[in-house]
Amino acid sequence: MKDKRIITKKPELLAPAGDLEKLKIAIMYGADAVFIGGKEFSLRARASNFTIENIKEGVEFAKKYGSKIYVTTNIIAHNENLGHLEEYLISLNDAGVEAVICADPYIIETAKKVVPNMEVHLSTQQSTSNSEAVNFWYEEGVKRVVLARELTIGEIEDVCKNTEADIEVFIHGGMCVSYSGRCTLSNNMTDRDSNRGGCAHSCRWNYQLFDKENRQLSIKSGYYNLGSKDLMAVEFIPAMIEAGVDSLKIEGRMKSIHYIATVVGTYRKLIDDYCEDPDNFVLGDLYFDEIAKAENRLTSIGALGGKPTEEEQLYHIRSEKPTQEFIGIVVEYDASTQFATIEQRNYFTPGESIEVFGPGFRKDYHVIDKIYDEAMNEVEVARHPRQILKIKLPFEVKPYDIIRKTR
Repeated sequence: MKDKRIITKKPELLAPAGDLEKLKIAIMYGADAVFIGGKEFSLRARASNFTIENIKEGVEFAKKYGSKIYVTTNIIAHNENLGHLEEYLISLNDAGVEAVICADPYIIETAKKVVPNMEVHLSTQQSTSNSEAVNFWYEEGVKRVVLARELTIGEIEDVCKNTEADIEVFIHGGMCVSYSGRCTLSNNMTDRDSNRGGCAHSCRWNYQLFDKENRQLSIKSGYYNLGSKDLMAVEFIPAMIEAGVDSLKIEGRMKSIHYIATVVGTYRKLIDDYCEDPDNFVLGDLYFDEIAKAENRLTSIGALGGKPTEEEQLYHIRSEKPTQEFIGIVVEYDASTQFATIEQRNYFTPGESIEVFGPGFRKDYHVIDKIYDEAMNEVEVARHPRQILKIKLPFEVKPYDIIRKTR
């Protein structure tokens, strides 16, 4: 009888977090590491971002779960950005941050000099797409390289075979219509520098299109845009694991806690299921259906399957409607009364069919009977964001469990 094959090298699951609540959700739902942005040097200037005190708290929380915290310092710096860089890097190191994610060579060299024990990861902003470039950065002291998002799965496998550097690959989330970090649309159209955290997502705006005779081209939707569909790499996870990819990265520091819990929880289960029994693993609808509950834009496989076509772009399509609605997060549960205290996030009413899910792919279903406020006054409709409410649930739930409407 053939021995059961078990994958001994599990890739890290790396999740985004735009604030402390999202960081905790990501870790509880299965992230091995979380990447965050501080108040300086980060490409997501409009995210909440973290103070040094927030980062310290995040690191302490992560340690309880055996997880790590990485901080993005991935802007392409101008001289005006360089003040306090050394001081900032030292403060991150003192806070217990495991690694900084960098794109600018000066920031990389400064990190190596002032915080030599902290890992340096090369951002996808450098568009690294071959093993020779990876090895160049590795010899420069970079521990990990985040590959360009323009590689096929075959090219990723080839890079992994030909380098000693750790390799990180994006598997889910928003895509840049240009090479990541090389777009200047936002700079020219809004004076917001996409390479220093100010991207206005100009590629996703609606445009009218004219031919060379200045005649407007008419289509059903009435507009064009330049945006790419979001990446969704569920079908490529087994191949990435077999290739030896060290870290699988989810994009979305500005996404909701519902997105983070759903996407992280699904990829956590997929990775664990495959690694436990790769020879008998079946990539069923479960993973695709679960991921779809968090999507608010159309998805594609990006460049993983080969050169992208018009099918990977949005051009004259727009879809930004979630398939299920996130309505609340559990605060506490009283087993003696079966009342769950929840923090409301979206409109809901008695009679709604709901799904409650938590870490470990734990799920239960129920139909809401009555809704009460904190003083146990009956409420006809939950319409006030973040209101504390109580609903009766005939099964145990835990803090940070997510509640959403079912279809």
